[in-house]
Amino acid sequence: MNDNTRNFIEQNLDADIRQLALKGCRDKDVDLDAAIRQIAGRQTARRKLPSWAALDGILYPPHLNMEQCSSEQTARYKARICSSYPSPKTLVDLTGGFGVDFAFMSEAFDEATYVERNSELFAISSANMKILAPKAKCLNEDGLEVLHRLNHVSMIFMDPARRDNHGARTYGISDCTPNVLEIKDELLQKADVVMLKLSPMLDWHKAISDLGEQYIKEVHIVSVQNECKELLIIMQQQPAKPFTVYCVNDDAVFSYHPSSLILHPSSFIPHPSSFLYEPNASIMKAGCFAEIEQAFEVSQLAPNSHLFASDQAIADFPGRKFRVTAVTSMNKQELKQALKDIRQANIAVRNFPMSVADLRKRLKLSEGGNDYIFATTLTEGKKVLIICQHL
Repeated sequence: MNDNTRNFIEQNLDADIRQLALKGCRDKDVDLDAAIRQIAGRQTARRKLPSWAALDGILYPPHLNMEQCSSEQTARYKARICSSYPSPKTLVDLTGGFGVDFAFMSEAFDEATYVERNSELFAISSANMKILAPKAKCLNEDGLEVLHRLNHVSMIFMDPARRDNHGARTYGISDCTPNVLEIKDELLQKADVVMLKLSPMLDWHKAISDLGEQYIKEVHIVSVQNECKELLIIMQQQPAKPFTVYCVNDDAVFSYHPSSLILHPSSFIPHPSSFLYEPNASIMKAGCFAEIEQAFEVSQLAPNSHLFASDQAIADFPGRKFRVTAVTSMNKQELKQALKDIRQANIAVRNFPMSVADLRKRLKLSEGGNDYIFATTLTEGKKVLIICQHL
């Protein structure tokens, strides 16, 4: 990249990309396509990779690679996992991509190797590693070929591609590239620990069944701002039993060992001054509702509601917390009385035979405000609206 292009990038870091492309550049020495990609990449990085965006000299890949790469927050979480193992020595990332996960994870190891078969992406990422991970070894090779000749290492990391040859998303382990199920035995033979990054859409129970539960050490369901982002599975040849599930949402972590706990129907009926709890996305993905009941001494309102309640405020509950101000049936007179002072509300439905839009229309409430209404069905089949204030 020549100096004119670099200067153009620096002068237009905050520019509207579309307007910039339409306007063009009179300086023929400016590579406009390359400049626009770098400007767009830096703008995305400010949101997704803030520490990288603050550095000079970082190169950014095409838009699709920027959208697919990990965020700094999830990459740092993986780095914390790596730091939790005693005396880490060698890391090999067989599916390096843009290298976000690798750069952060490599800090926990004495030696680290980045592998990426795409030449264009490799050129960008290996240049960045001179700034981000200067001791790293970078290989522009196929990850499987590197695996086959690999000596034993401390950790192998893989993020198999989740798109088919036509660019469509895939979710099953066997549909990804490479197919981890076909190389699982070799991975476990070549590394003390194998970390797999899989689609958050994947059923984690099926994933561990496909991979072999006897090899599972940990399952991490990682959410950012209550949106499930990643499923991480940690494997070992002979892990300690039972394995642990970690439900992560930003800085909040709830962990448990899957067990035979049974969720019993609750007789708890919310009332004004009681407290209502809505689990975060990772808890919902894990489905660990019986464990939540036991850990926090709360009652689920019904088996399919996924709402919990108690008479006590629980500050560390992993999810949103509300104080109940009113509970009403769908009876017209009861509704009128309960909603007499409410003109707008945030509405959610849980195991309820109406959509949010239909319920909002029926209640004649606009969206927003400080009131929250959960429409749900109690254990005995009674349809209720629980009106709350967010804590």
